[in-house]
Amino acid sequence: MTDLVVISLEAWDEVWRRNQHLVAGLLRTDAALRVLFVEPPADPTHDLRSGRRPSFARGVREVPDVAPGRLFTVRPVKWMPRRFDPRADERLARAVMRVADSIGMRHPLLWINDPGAVALAELSGWPTLYDITDDWLSADRADTELRRISANEARLFELAREVVVCSPELVRRKATATRPVTLIPNAVDVDAYRRPTPRPADLPVAPVALYLGTVHPDRIDVDLCKATARALGSSGTLVLVGPNLLGDAASERLRRAGAQLLGPRPRDAVIGYLQHADVLVVPHVGTEFTDSLDPIKLYEYQAVGRPVVSTPVAGFRDADDPRITIASGDAFAAAVAAAVPAPSRFPAGADGAVADWSDRVAAMAEVVRRLDAAHV
Repeated sequence: MTDLVVISLEAWDEVWRRNQHLVAGLLRTDAALRVLFVEPPADPTHDLRSGRRPSFARGVREVPDVAPGRLFTVRPVKWMPRRFDPRADERLARAVMRVADSIGMRHPLLWINDPGAVALAELSGWPTLYDITDDWLSADRADTELRRISANEARLFELAREVVVCSPELVRRKATATRPVTLIPNAVDVDAYRRPTPRPADLPVAPVALYLGTVHPDRIDVDLCKATARALGSSGTLVLVGPNLLGDAASERLRRAGAQLLGPRPRDAVIGYLQHADVLVVPHVGTEFTDSLDPIKLYEYQAVGRPVVSTPVAGFRDADDPRITIASGDAFAAAVAAAVPAPSRFPAGADGAVADWSDRVAAMAEVVRRLDAAHV
């Protein structure tokens, strides 16, 4: 039995992201694998300061629909900010170690996606894989936080026996002569996305320009979304499907422009939204941070075969796909308006090759195998 502790930047929920696809795939292909999936810690103090109802720790839960008896999740809690509790990260690390021990994981492998978990790698001594999916050093963050992220990442590069990145740009930024990295890009469940599904009941009847993904200020160009919604006017609707992290003010600006924010949808349900959109859009800002990404939506969009309009961001700008139009500024809104209605309202499918998650799972399984082989 191989035990794996995964420190994730996202919760295990119905909106599946890279970690969930890879972990679920590893469990399907290796009956001797067990996984403890550690969600981001609850932070009740921060919740209260932000005017939200405080969240708290969640004990160990089994996820039986993925791998009965072999996949568990847990959410620890950070009681105080680091400036008041310098040992906050150590306390979180020890909490994870206690949970792992409680379910019989004595000498697990450690997969870190959140660089803030470096204390766990230090304290546990578990063989460590550092999986980099975003270059947080390029994100719009306070200087104190950027310094902390930089220090954590530097230490992880010292401790980790394996480093995985998701994009060629991250290879360029993170790999060195003495520290190679393994490139494992994102993908899609090709068969599922090409199987026709019914039109979602809450999708507007009028032609739809649809964005799928987390509506996050680090990614979304709010002004461009407003301009696009207004350019569509009565001829169509800009619809955003995914967790909304913009805040009330920006969200209201989009609604007043005519956009609809539908919020998150389960992983299987999003397929219908994509298939029945008339055009799929990527109104992303172009920054060093977004240049580090390998957007999963590129693979999802290509798998359903709909026309796409994107700003010149990583993944889309380099894709050799005639269905993708690259535009920015006023030209973006005009290109979206020109693309609706699409020639066919019914899912057209895709005839080109699209990377499947099974390929990425096989690549990650090899990394885990190397990590396990070095396990002393």
